[in-house]
Amino acid sequence: MAIKMRVLCYPEKKKLLAIGNMIKAEYDLSVNAVDRIPPAYPCDKERIVILAINIKKALPDDYRLFLGRLSKAGAANVAILSAGDDACVEKTKELLREAGTNVIEDTMKITMGLFDSKVTDAEKADILAWVEKVKSELK
Repeated sequence: MAIKMRVLCYPEKKKLLAIGNMIKAEYDLSVNAVDRIPPAYPCDKERIVILAINIKKALPDDYRLFLGRLSKAGAANVAILSAGDDACVEKTKELLREAGTNVIEDTMKITMGLFDSKVTDAEKADILAWVEKVKSELK
């Protein structure tokens, strides 16, 4: 089943982009399906947007402003894949709900080292299983 999905990364870390490109290849997504936040192309009627984030402290202004504009018209559902702080994930979910989009509660936690850019086979299997679970929970 083809699905209109995007993976948006913040910040533009090699491992987050590698995860995005892995998901893009697995689901045969469009050319601009993997992008940074704020994206070069706006979200428009996406069935799901996966936010791949690594935020450790307070939410940066450009990220926070993007979340405030991500309404149901841009993305019907948003799922979060995070290597960062749990408090930042909760604040992200809160901002997304205020903007009016559906937030998938199941957040995928990943680990990232300082120079970590490779996705292991175990991580790939876990991430793809999580994406399948998220797809099954779409509204």
